[in-house]
Amino acid sequence: MPFETAIFDWRAGQKRIDDATPGERLALDRVVDALVAELRRRIGITFTSDELADLYDQGTDWCLDIAQRVAPDEPWAWDSAVTTDAAFYRMLRSAVDFAGGRRLYE
Repeated sequence: MPFETAIFDWRAGQKRIDDATPGERLALDRVVDALVAELRRRIGITFTSDELADLYDQGTDWCLDIAQRVAPDEPWAWDSAVTTDAAFYRMLRSAVDFAGGRRLYE
């Protein structure tokens, strides 16, 4: 999936977290934080937006295991269209070619 397509999903996931009730938000943020930690382990600290999109395209099944472990009693927090996409969006902010809500080009 190219970056231009993935970012729409990622932003939508973050928006759903932003719109969650305060009680839901706590569980969702715990899951997203755990997913971001795993993303950092998988991709490293220096990466591009395209590399992040490539990782997303390789599959995100591993995210469900983490979500279930972090929020075992809150199955609504396992929705990958929310937590996984929000985690990738949060990671995107650290991409070397992304700033101010857009990609930077040389």
